Amino acid sequence: MQLLLDVDCDIQEFVFPAIMERLLFKPCLVSRSFAALVCFIMLLCGEAQANEQFDRWVRQFRVVAIKSGIKPVVFDNSFSGVTFDPTVIPKARNQPEFVRPVWSYLDNAVSTRRVENGRQMAKHWKNWLDVIEAQYGVSRYTVLAIWGIETSYGKVLGNKKIVKSTIRSLASLAFADKKRRKYARKQLIASLKIIQNGDVRAKDMTGSWAGAMGHTQFIPTTYLAYAVDITGDGKRDVWHSIPDALASTAAYLNRHGWETGKTWGYEVRLPRGFNYELGYREQSKTLQKWQSLGIRRASGIAFPRPMDEARLYVPAGSSGPAFLLLKNFRVIKRYNNANAYALAVGHLSDRIRGDGDFIQRWYRKAAPLTASEKVSLQLLLKKRGYAVGKADGKIGPRSRRAIRDYQSRQGMIPDGYASKLLLKRLQ
Repeated sequence: MQLLLDVDCDIQEFVFPAIMERLLFKPCLVSRSFAALVCFIMLLCGEAQANEQFDRWVRQFRVVAIKSGIKPVVFDNSFSGVTFDPTVIPKARNQPEFVRPVWSYLDNAVSTRRVENGRQMAKHWKNWLDVIEAQYGVSRYTVLAIWGIETSYGKVLGNKKIVKSTIRSLASLAFADKKRRKYARKQLIASLKIIQNGDVRAKDMTGSWAGAMGHTQFIPTTYLAYAVDITGDGKRDVWHSIPDALASTAAYLNRHGWETGKTWGYEVRLPRGFNYELGYREQSKTLQKWQSLGIRRASGIAFPRPMDEARLYVPAGSSGPAFLLLKNFRVIKRYNNANAYALAVGHLSDRIRGDGDFIQRWYRKAAPLTASEKVSLQLLLKKRGYAVGKADGKIGPRSRRAIRDYQSRQGMIPDGYASKLLLKRLQ
């Protein structure tokens, strides 16, 4: 859930952007000092109104929670002093693993410092990692990588600007975010059950804007289903017990099909003239079959198990590394359903173990397009006579075929990758 990557926003911009603009940038109507005072008063009124509506929602939700088995005293204590948090809404619109170029995401997620800290943690927690790896069969380096990416090995859990009350965050999402309302209500009930079970006090239940909790960022329903008490103290404590948090992560991956002794995937080189469309399909072949198409490991080392199934992944077309992804990559995605996240976890785990960086480099000028830029690209291709289908900002098979046709005619590598460089060339 990327607690480490959360960035707080300005509540004024969220609540009253139009008012702020009119009052602060039209001095002929009102002095700036008076404008600031008016804005402050209106902001307070806006907050008061929002909290009044939020309080009404809490009272209604209390009935739902009690019907779901939550004791009234648990609900009341958990919601004591809880107010609406408007900052969670913009965070929900800007998750970094979905909006950043993959190399930018990897720069932060797999930094040199994070690799070094991960190696230190591997030594420091070796005895517990031995136990966890033996019990669940999940690579210690993968578990450490998830811990590192989620909370920088617990470092950010002490940052009060980032860490939020789980009850407040989920209640705010359930109250104000239509897209996540059903999710947030379900997680909120689960959070109250965790408190009722005695694993953690409401004031100590903290996490991200989306309700992901503790060192390795478990959402409440996942916690209820998979968290473990490996220390044997009677509590499944992912907030304060690092062994419990790491073991819970391993237990989760194990239950979702982790294949012991196997990696997440391999960096590979593609032969000249390769059909890049194969890299956009969710199509699995044996490594042996991929080899027959001319694909080789970037390191030059042979695949250890040629009959393993893998799919090809080309996140930046010919402008970056290519990968053959094994089943464990899909298992990591069960933790966070983003290719960039799973790639970061896999790569960080390799780096902590002692491997080097990717051999092939990213061509950073070939950044991916925004949704509006994709529409512009499709319209420009359509204007030149290429069949892209509907210009809807979605780069599917027809649009990629049109891109490849254009690239071939321009003497470019026909990889079908929609980049800012390609858009600039068309313009």
